[in-house]
Amino acid sequence: MKLISWNVNGIRAVTQKNFFADIESLAPDILCLQETKAQDHQVEESLAPLKDKYHIYSNSAERKGYSGTAILTKTAPISVSYDIGKPEHDQEGRVICAEYDSFYLVNVYVPNSGSELKRLDYRQEWDLDFYNYLKNLEKTKPVIVCGDLNVAHKSIDLARPKENYNKAAGFMQEEIDGMDRYVGGGFADTFRHLYPDRTDKYSWWSFRAGARGKNIGWRIDYFLVSPALLPRVKNADILDNIMGSDHCPVTLELE
Repeated sequence: MKLISWNVNGIRAVTQKNFFADIESLAPDILCLQETKAQDHQVEESLAPLKDKYHIYSNSAERKGYSGTAILTKTAPISVSYDIGKPEHDQEGRVICAEYDSFYLVNVYVPNSGSELKRLDYRQEWDLDFYNYLKNLEKTKPVIVCGDLNVAHKSIDLARPKENYNKAAGFMQEEIDGMDRYVGGGFADTFRHLYPDRTDKYSWWSFRAGARGKNIGWRIDYFLVSPALLPRVKNADILDNIMGSDHCPVTLELE
């Protein structure tokens, strides 16, 4: 089973580029998208060329043109749920959960703390509540979590750690603590599990100063899995050759 997660930075924009050819070539069984920046009907219209191959589910923010997530799956899930049951978090279309026979798949777009860190306090509340949501799901069956977690976990997960530590959103200690909670709670970072020392693979680059061409990036997009699923992990990768967004797709292959 091949799963792909991609922050597309606007579904209407990315589908005007090489998106459909890329998806056809990659042929995922499940595709999770973040930052669709569109209402549900607009997501459906944008993804219409894929509706014969995939069941499509989307969760849009109340605020138009902001946030949003979607799951495309070849196999119909047992059930699909939206948000995490906390009104303070459930206005921005950040979570979709698809239930399958042997696992839950949770697609998430974690809130960004912001350039001036105005949402850092809120981000800490989110991290704890989302963790508790995941652990509650895990009581029933194992969980796969994928998406833009908006944090570089370790110094090897970004090109310039010293310049950004405790100065920039995505590498604040409070955000790192939130990631530590997921991993400490048993959720394995699949890419880092397979490639513990790999330092040249990133999933997001600033639009500024030609950062992508110079590979001055951050690894902030993840597949995390419950311990019970770790033996099934065949591969995890970062497809930094795929263009169309300021993020690139990340993948997980399960046996």
